[in-house]
Amino acid sequence: MSFGYQILGFGSGGVSAAPYNVQFLVLAGGAAGGSWGGAGGGGAGGYRIIATKAHEVIPGTAYSITVGAGGASAGWPAPTPAKGGTGGTSVFDTITSAGGGGGGQGQDAGTQPGVDGGSGGGGGGGRPGMMPAGSGNVPDTSPSPTGLQGYDGGEGTGPPSHGGYVGGGGGGSSVVGTDAVEGSGHEGGVAGPGGNGIASCISGSAITRGGGGGGAHYHNGGPGAGGSGGGGAGRGVAGTDELGAGGGGGEGAYTPGAGGAGGTGVVFIRRLTASSCSSSGCTSTCGCDTIHEFTSPGTYTA
Repeated sequence: MSFGYQILGFGSGGVSAAPYNVQFLVLAGGAAGGSWGGAGGGGAGGYRIIATKAHEVIPGTAYSITVGAGGASAGWPAPTPAKGGTGGTSVFDTITSAGGGGGGQGQDAGTQPGVDGGSGGGGGGGRPGMMPAGSGNVPDTSPSPTGLQGYDGGEGTGPPSHGGYVGGGGGGSSVVGTDAVEGSGHEGGVAGPGGNGIASCISGSAITRGGGGGGAHYHNGGPGAGGSGGGGAGRGVAGTDELGAGGGGGEGAYTPGAGGAGGTGVVFIRRLTASSCSSSGCTSTCGCDTIHEFTSPGTYTA
């Protein structure tokens, strides 16, 4: 029995095919980490998936696909403020995922808060006190709601005196980015790791996507690790393309302080073509599902 070609009946116009169900993953582009010393990590792109329920499509209808670009780095030397660029949105039918929010700039100059997005950017390291993170609480009002698209970034911080600034981690698809921990002096403090992504089997095997970028340390301290799912470490490492991952925050002081660019998003549409199929783990055992992967804009014709 086929979900896709079930006959509804005969009429004056002949036969018509019934709507059928597909599963999907709509993952937006990740954001860039902030630039300058001790910047925050970029947030992951909004992550929306229906892999256990289904989304109805109409045969013969063409559905436009948009795939979000990764957020651009502010570069080095960077302007002020030098927050990371926000990721691009991804779209399938009524499902829109918001791009990740950029990481906040580090150091004294400019403004350090992270940017709101699908997942929020980490706050940049600076003074005084904690630098707010970006929010990842994007509402989902579509006909096929999937819950939150991502999580908040972590806060950045630094001592009252010059140096020792540390950025917070960018939010991931499954958990918030970690707050930076303030230290004392130039070498103190701990940069926040990025939030972890989500493992999905929609592409046929288990792959983790949507990791947040790690925050950076202004001086010689270790960078915050990127979240699982392609997040870049807080040493200006880029997020991984097609995983919607956030880029790591830029260091500074003694090294070039450009934030890492965000990774591009991706859209998967999985058509369940036979109700008799059985599955084991993440991969269909009968080879009856058709999986469409979009890494650039396109069209899905049902």
